[in-house]
Amino acid sequence: MLVDDARAKRNVAVLMAAQAILGAQLPINFVVAGLAGGMVAGNPCLATLPISVIVFGSMTTAPWMSPLMQRRGRRFGFVIGAIAGAIGAAISAYGLYVGSFPGLLIGAYFTGVYMSTQGFYRFAAADTASVAFRPKAISYVLAGGLLSAFFGPQLNKLVADVTAWPLVGDAFLPIPFVGTYLAVVALNLGGMVLFWLLDLPNVPPDRQPGTRLPPSRSRLELLRDPTVLVAIICATVAYSLMSLVMTSTPLAVIGCGFTSDNANDIVSAHVLAMYAPSFVTGHLIARFGVHRIVTAGLLLLGFAGLTACLGVTLTHFFAALILLGLGWNFGFIGATTLLAGAHGSQERGRVQGLNDTIVFGTVTLASLASGGLMNCAGGTQVDGWITVNVAMLPFLVLAASALVWLSLRKRRQDLS
Repeated sequence: MLVDDARAKRNVAVLMAAQAILGAQLPINFVVAGLAGGMVAGNPCLATLPISVIVFGSMTTAPWMSPLMQRRGRRFGFVIGAIAGAIGAAISAYGLYVGSFPGLLIGAYFTGVYMSTQGFYRFAAADTASVAFRPKAISYVLAGGLLSAFFGPQLNKLVADVTAWPLVGDAFLPIPFVGTYLAVVALNLGGMVLFWLLDLPNVPPDRQPGTRLPPSRSRLELLRDPTVLVAIICATVAYSLMSLVMTSTPLAVIGCGFTSDNANDIVSAHVLAMYAPSFVTGHLIARFGVHRIVTAGLLLLGFAGLTACLGVTLTHFFAALILLGLGWNFGFIGATTLLAGAHGSQERGRVQGLNDTIVFGTVTLASLASGGLMNCAGGTQVDGWITVNVAMLPFLVLAASALVWLSLRKRRQDLS
């Protein structure tokens, strides 16, 4: 029987645009936040703390944002996220202007609220999609990040030199990146109008009159479900390792004698690799199965770490970060698809909030560890960069082991 996915395709188009326009602020922040933090923190070990606070903000937002969307609808949550993104960028600009590291961190937290809501774009795409179209809908929405890969860092190049010039004593001193944060304010305020184009159900499926669904499982019961557990593990590892390496990349690139423009270009290539495969990832999942695609993602992440350890030329940086982006794409989209098929609609808010809380909680720790490993593990910048990449190995082994266990368990069930 043919299923009409016209409504789902419209929502996918809108969410792709939102991912491209509003989502551009995340690569901008991940390039600028560590450099801005290094300017005002006074301690190089704290340079990447604003990035960690962004991810911490996302982690602490997910537990209440997901149930809120379950009650009030996706649009309501997405608008809150865009407003928070604008507030966060404005506070960060002011903190940078007055040289306040706490101000930069407060702004970063609000940016994390936006980051959390953006993470639900992929789930919103699945809400109105058929089972067959669901993995494609998820991957197409994430493909909107392809434009943000170009748009974000290149916009940063244009506005980063629009500096503030406060009077300090008898001289005006330039402060880079204030213009960057003000541009992010405009992105959020302009981009939020897209959410009124969404055609999503006003009433969640479990709240519609006459609908009787099985009772929702508790969080502990959900974690006892092997498919849910392995999906969360793989999503967590894919996202955390991407964050671990990418957080240190601008510092490593500049520390190895290259320029901030080089760092912008490398991050652009990385984000491009994160999202460009999304046009085909859903098709690959449908053809080869979700387990094989997640496995391919883990292997690519491993090759990224190996490439980074082989040298610190621009070629090595570009190759490592491109492989890192590809690995994230296959690993994270695959894990999201696995999770989306492992729960009922009445459990949507609980399981998605649980997933993103665990994922971004671990990503917070990874980004914190990234700065410490890069700057404070001893030795040179090259030593720190290698340490960051070697740290990926045990987590890749964990995710691969979990995936093998789930595959063997499913095979035994099929045979019995």
